[in-house]
Amino acid sequence: MSMLAPSSTRPARVDDELAISRLHSDVLGPGRFARSAYRVREGTGGLSRFCRVVELNGRLVAALRMTEVTIGRVPGAALLGPIVVTSEHQSQGFGRLLIRDAIEAARRAGLSLVMLVGDEPYYGRFGFQIIPEAHIRLPGPANPNRLLALELQVGALARYHGVVAAVTGGSLSKAAG
Repeated sequence: MSMLAPSSTRPARVDDELAISRLHSDVLGPGRFARSAYRVREGTGGLSRFCRVVELNGRLVAALRMTEVTIGRVPGAALLGPIVVTSEHQSQGFGRLLIRDAIEAARRAGLSLVMLVGDEPYYGRFGFQIIPEAHIRLPGPANPNRLLALELQVGALARYHGVVAAVTGGSLSKAAG
């Protein structure tokens, strides 16, 4: 049974945390905590103003995390991911919709760069490009060939060098999986 994706997402709310945590557990399993995005977020809280969800008939079916970060202590960037979609709703455009809306929210907020760990053939359609090797480092494991960035302001990547760290104090909540 195939459904059409809704035309918009909504910001994640504190009362979504349990459903988001369950969705992450179902889709990513226990190994999710070793992922770089989780390592960056450790101790900062669960949801940021850029986290988004898709809800169908009162049920959360997709979620995107995006954490404000500094890179080499320079602010104005965000780490996108992970993105999770229930198995029965995959390949229906929910991930693309979440990514598009999160990028637009970051742009409206004045951020200059969004980065992620992912596959360039997929994320390239949104404008993400491979970050030059050793330019930016994550605290957890990450294949340098999968570090991607999208400049929201022309030339932004050149301003960022060093280790990615979450901005503290900007979360909506204290913890979520």
